[in-house]
Amino acid sequence: MYLPDFEYYAPATVNEACELLAKLGPGAKVLAGGTDILSKMKQDQLSLDAVVSIKNFNQLTEIVENDKGDVIIGARVTHNSLIDSPVLQKKYPSICHTAHQMANNQVRNTGTIGGNIVNAVPSADLPPILIALGAQVKLVGTGGERILPLEDFFTGPNESVIKQDEILTEFIIEKQSLTGSNYLKFALRRSGALAVAGVAVAVAMDGNTCTKARIVMGAVAPTPARAKGAEQFLAGKEVTDELLEEVGNRAAAESKPISDIRGSAEYRRDLVGVLTRRALKKAISEGHV
Repeated sequence: MYLPDFEYYAPATVNEACELLAKLGPGAKVLAGGTDILSKMKQDQLSLDAVVSIKNFNQLTEIVENDKGDVIIGARVTHNSLIDSPVLQKKYPSICHTAHQMANNQVRNTGTIGGNIVNAVPSADLPPILIALGAQVKLVGTGGERILPLEDFFTGPNESVIKQDEILTEFIIEKQSLTGSNYLKFALRRSGALAVAGVAVAVAMDGNTCTKARIVMGAVAPTPARAKGAEQFLAGKEVTDELLEEVGNRAAAESKPISDIRGSAEYRRDLVGVLTRRALKKAISEGHV
């Protein structure tokens, strides 16, 4: 398999990249790690006239905690950089744990968080945990920048609100009162496979009472989806095994899975219930985000 001919651009600034994307039109896309876009081009699954590389934007490779306690993750941060980040290991180890479940070491060395999100694959691992942690995304275009919740970014399989002239530059996780978070998935092999179903949770506990919860399901709807009814049912209650059983059942009922070669809709729905209960138990018992 060979790459077809295309024009390659490596602008020096984000603004220059946005202007190029606007000028070149739908036949041009952003190139970050390239693990997805180049593979699709080789397999004739994607035809492009041009790619606009963001390799020169070194500021997008940083993970920092600002003075307010917010964590900022640049869009060019690789999956292995997520795993190894001292900031994330301290503040949000659930992101490190999630990234470690993705693909293989070679892909994790190259693939980026921005590319993973922009691809908008329903079975992707990072969106559920980032949504559970309340992450926002910054989009920069020729008309300026905008910040929106990540859960509002996705519109369908491989579809999002990002415009042709926009680049996703960073993720923002604001300081919050969460006490635990976790992501669990079921896949058809032990290492790096796509999720048949995945569930991410984040909780705030006061003693044994859950004061706040987010439950986000992956691979069981056209986009990552919050189980808002299950969240509301859990919030304000003292946690028991019976309660978590019911929360899992409610989350499963809110999922909208399809049947495909990796699993039936019924199987995926059952997985959501099991994974929700397990993820919540782990997030509550470990007592760190």
